[in-house]
Amino acid sequence: MTKTKHKPNKELIGQGIGNTIASVFGGIPGAGATIRTVVNINAGGKTKLSGMIAGIMLLVIMLALGPVASKIPAAVLAGILVTVGIGGVMDYKGLKAIPSLPRDIKIGPIKLSSEVLIMLVVLLLSTFWDLIYAVGIGLIIASLMFMKKIGDLTAERSDVKSLKEETWTDEVGFPENLKEEVFIKHLKGPLFFGSTSDFQALTLQIPNTAKTVILRLGRMQYMDQSGLYAMEDMLQELKKNNVEVLFVGLLKQPRYMMERIDIIPDFIPNEHIFKDFKSCLQWVKDNIKDEI
Repeated sequence: MTKTKHKPNKELIGQGIGNTIASVFGGIPGAGATIRTVVNINAGGKTKLSGMIAGIMLLVIMLALGPVASKIPAAVLAGILVTVGIGGVMDYKGLKAIPSLPRDIKIGPIKLSSEVLIMLVVLLLSTFWDLIYAVGIGLIIASLMFMKKIGDLTAERSDVKSLKEETWTDEVGFPENLKEEVFIKHLKGPLFFGSTSDFQALTLQIPNTAKTVILRLGRMQYMDQSGLYAMEDMLQELKKNNVEVLFVGLLKQPRYMMERIDIIPDFIPNEHIFKDFKSCLQWVKDNIKDEI
């Protein structure tokens, strides 16, 4: 409202110190409230001094004018709060944007925006139950929905599907006589819970003639626990079918995850892990013969 940036940590520390001192004198702990700030700004207060003066005036009223203030009808105070709420606290800009928000969740036949749903939940809980719990529950719901959205977006960008792929530049010189013996798969993007089902279908894509599988992992930056176990299941299946697996460009985090449960070296010995495709290609030429 004042087009300035405040320091929330500093304010919270000050509030904590104030509540600590108040407890020594039997005072009730307090918290910051938007409505007081709005009233202060609408009354013309723009600096920190205005907040200090407001606090001092409140202290004077409590200590010296308490009997007088107690005569003010609650209905008058309620009217002031309603007026301030309608005039300054309500986010009309946000309310106007509600119809244009993407309706990204579906409850039965009704489609809603996740942001609108969170707003309604917090509004109802704060009205009929408790403000603090309402804010906490709203924060939890917002966090869960955010994680779901990020997971969906990451899954869309993750390319581990069993589809026919284009040959990468460094694979152009791959021996033609070994293409039936060796199957090359590129993994692009994280291997996590949102992409494991597509990854598990990889074994169905491998032709029966292939005796060696090369996994290009240089673009797989991250692997979570679900992805780790999906990788282990696939390697177990390939080992059972006597298919040898080679890793190319394995990055630090996925390697750590696989070493943690002994995928390396139990399924993939260190000599089958290559920094680049050139060294892997040399190994293929030296160790694999055309048997087709």
